[in-house]
Amino acid sequence: MTITCIEDLRVLHQRRVPKMFYDYAESGSWTERTFRRNEEAFTEIRLRQRVAKDISQRSVAGTMLGESQRIPVALAPTGLTGMQHANGEILAAQAAEAFGVPFTLSTMSICSLEDVAEHTEKPFWFQLYVMKDRDFIRALIERAKNAGCSALVLTLDLQIIGQRHKDLKNQMTAPPKLTLANLINMATKPRWCAGMLTTRRHSFGNVVGHAKGVENLTSLSAWSAEQLDPSLSWDDVVWVKEQWGGKLILKGIMDAEDAVIAANLGIDAIIVSNHGGRQLDGAPASIEVLPEIVAAVNGACEVWLDGGIRSGQDVFKAKALGADATLIGKAFLNGLGAGGKAGVTQCLEIIEKELDLTMAFCGKTDLGEVRDDVLYTGGLTNHT
Repeated sequence: MTITCIEDLRVLHQRRVPKMFYDYAESGSWTERTFRRNEEAFTEIRLRQRVAKDISQRSVAGTMLGESQRIPVALAPTGLTGMQHANGEILAAQAAEAFGVPFTLSTMSICSLEDVAEHTEKPFWFQLYVMKDRDFIRALIERAKNAGCSALVLTLDLQIIGQRHKDLKNQMTAPPKLTLANLINMATKPRWCAGMLTTRRHSFGNVVGHAKGVENLTSLSAWSAEQLDPSLSWDDVVWVKEQWGGKLILKGIMDAEDAVIAANLGIDAIIVSNHGGRQLDGAPASIEVLPEIVAAVNGACEVWLDGGIRSGQDVFKAKALGADATLIGKAFLNGLGAGGKAGVTQCLEIIEKELDLTMAFCGKTDLGEVRDDVLYTGGLTNHT
């Protein structure tokens, strides 16, 4: 199969990975309206095509937290990445490092902080959920420091977990339960099974053996229901900031008032994100609220966009609407599920090429100069 776009990777991902883990990556909560809206909203943004501009020398490079990146795209934190492909977090981190973009490890990863640090050379980022067990969180932050993580991404929109019907129907666990239905499904995924037989990493590496009394954790939903803290407040954000002492990013901002509060706390960057449409169904797409959040923050911190990015053109549109940078989750998981480390690299290469071509067609040569003047705001008019 010739791969030309992220959709091609998604198709291969679906063929090669067991249903419960593919569905985990490609689904949202409740009716999945917000899950779908994240992508649909991008299709409604139109671009101005320009001609006779000198576009012979172009750059799609960007910066995140003051550091140069090959493209302004980071791999978002995604839970259970190591169940999309054996040792998935390690492979994705290696691909991101070689390509020249940041990788973010999830608290609910299969490969642990120590696993990823051992198999990479450059610092990566770590994503944190605030659990009720603050001693565990304090220790987790220390582990991130010891692993050399250069930034902490604190997720704020998972105080409680959204109702994700596919996950519930699939009875998703890591490793999967050996039910008849799962065994039949896995029998059709020989590449995935062969990979899983080569690794010892099948559960939640950052939690099992580290959290008090947790020696065998299979269910993400069970752990979340027990440990996610609905009392999380801005005071806890300040506490995490003090514990960490380094670059801090807040993920899950969807409201301008919350963005201003975050900026006033001295946060380095905020991520405009609705958790991939996996929390509040009926919320707007991330890209729809981006402009008002950018205006409210007014340069006090970096503003990044997460949610619905399936192409380099989407990255370009986010930049045009004020995002300093972007994150991709589903897209890189499609690459990982389709082809492991090489698939993640292919995903990034596709996005880079599409980003470059889109910029050229819009008559721009430097992504840092892209503003909303590249957007087409006209429309059809009725003539009488």
